[in-house]
Amino acid sequence: MIKSITSFLFTVLFSTLLNAQTQGFSYTAVGKGYATTAVTDYHSLGINVSALGWGTGYEGKKFTMGLTEFGAGIYSDSLNSEKLRNLYKTIRTSVQNGNTSNIDWQKQQAAAADYAEAGLTIFANYNWFGAAYQHERFGGIAINISENYRWYSKFNERTTDLLFRGKLADYFDSLTVVFNGDTTTIANSINLSEDTLSAVIQGTIAVPLNLSEITKGSTIRASWNRHYSFGYGRKVFGNDSSFAVYAGIGGRFIQSVAMFNMESTDDGLFMYASMSPNFNIDYGNVALTNSSAYTQKGGFLPSVVGNGYGIDLAVSVKLFGKLKVSAAVNNIGQVTYNRNVYRVNDTLLTTLRIDGLSDYNVTQSVNQLLKNGGLFSLVGEEKYTVENPADFRLGASMEFGQRVKIGADFVAPFDRNNPGSIANPVISCGAEIRPVKWLALSAGYFGGGIYKSNIPVGINFIVKNGTYEFGISSYDALSFFMKDSNSISAAFGCMRFRF
Repeated sequence: MIKSITSFLFTVLFSTLLNAQTQGFSYTAVGKGYATTAVTDYHSLGINVSALGWGTGYEGKKFTMGLTEFGAGIYSDSLNSEKLRNLYKTIRTSVQNGNTSNIDWQKQQAAAADYAEAGLTIFANYNWFGAAYQHERFGGIAINISENYRWYSKFNERTTDLLFRGKLADYFDSLTVVFNGDTTTIANSINLSEDTLSAVIQGTIAVPLNLSEITKGSTIRASWNRHYSFGYGRKVFGNDSSFAVYAGIGGRFIQSVAMFNMESTDDGLFMYASMSPNFNIDYGNVALTNSSAYTQKGGFLPSVVGNGYGIDLAVSVKLFGKLKVSAAVNNIGQVTYNRNVYRVNDTLLTTLRIDGLSDYNVTQSVNQLLKNGGLFSLVGEEKYTVENPADFRLGASMEFGQRVKIGADFVAPFDRNNPGSIANPVISCGAEIRPVKWLALSAGYFGGGIYKSNIPVGINFIVKNGTYEFGISSYDALSFFMKDSNSISAAFGCMRFRF
C-alpha cells in the first residue's frame, strides 16, 4: 500500500466509517438524500453547476470557502454490516501498518465463501480546497480540488477462491510441498494440516482452463482520480418570484493515480490497468518490454499515470420562488493513460505460486492479478484511453417557508462499464428541517441499481448567519441499528466559511 498520501487519505476517510456515490463530498447534501437542487457554491461542481447562479442563500455573503470535507462508504448487495465492518477495519489496518504476513487459513476460506458472487462498492471523496464567489448580477464562479476513489467488484466462486487462497485454491488438484529441503507432490485436500499448508510452494492442475473460463462472470472497476474543477453559472432570464431560467458550464482537469477495468463474459476476458508505481506492483520481466513502463514514485502525492478532462452542463428553472427543477450532465470526457499500461493475455492457468490474500482487503486483489507470478498473464501497451464515469441527473425540490425543504433526485450513468461509474440508476428523495436558524436536520431515502433501501440522515450547524458551518451525515442510518444492513458510511465537514 502507498505509505504517504494513501495513508493520509484512507486513514481520514475510513476512520469515521461506522452507496451513494451521487452526492460527492457535499456532506450537507448527503443527509438530505437528494443533491441536484440542494447544492450551491463549489459543492455544485460535478453535480449541478447552474446552481452557482442562485447565490449563497445568506444575506450579505458572497464568498464561500471550504477545506477538509469528505465522504466515504462501503456497500454490498449480499454482505451484512458486520462483515463490511471487518472489511473496513482490515483496510484501515493495512493502510496504517501494511499488510500482515501471517496467514490465517480458516479466515481465507471464510472470506472466499463470503465474497463469492458478492457485489461490493467502495467510494471515498476528499475535498482539499473549494471556493466560490456568487453575485446576483455576475452569477457564480467556483473552483475545487478533490480526490475521488471508486471500487466495484463482483467475482464468481472460482475467481474468489483463487484470489483469497492462491496456490491452495480448490482449482488445483495437486500441490508441491517442501519439507526439510525435500520436494514432493501431494493431492490437494481440505484435510491438510497447517504445517503442510505452510510448506506448499505451488498449486498445479492437470487439465487447465483459460483465464476467460475461470473468471467468467467476474468484474472489477476501480479508479483513483484527482479533480481540479471549475465552473460558472448564472440567471439567463426571468424573475425568481414567477419563472426564471439558470444555466451553467463547468469542467475539470483530471490527474489519475490508478485505473483497473476488468470484465469477463461469454465474449471473453477484457482487462486494462494503469497503476501508479506507489502501489508497489512488481510486473516482472514483462515490464522490460513495455514502452509505458514507469517506476518513479511520487512523494507526498502518488505519481500520476494518466491525464484527462471532463465537461459539465446544467440548466435549472425556478418557479414562484419556491420550486426548483434541474437537469445536468456531468464529467463528459476521457482520461488517457500512458504509464504502466497493461492488458491481459488469455492463457491457460496451469500453476500458481502466490499466496492468497492474507486478510479481508479485497482491494488487494488487483495486486494478486497483476504482479509477477499472479493470476494474469500481461502484455504491455503504449497507452489506453478511458471514457469518464459521466452521469445524467434530474432533480426537483420545494421550499416551504424558511423551515422546510423537500426534494428528489434521479441519477443515471452514461455507461456503467466505465471505471468509477455508478452501477445502475439511483432514485432518492428527502427533506431538510430547520427548527432554529443555526440547526439543519435532514433525512431521506435512496435505492435502485444495486442498492437496497437506505436511509440517509444528517445534522448541520450554521453559525452567525452562515459565516461558519460544520456537520456530519450518514448515507445509511440503518447500519447503526440493523445487523443485516448492507452498508457503512459517513460524510463530514468542519471548515466551511462564508463572508
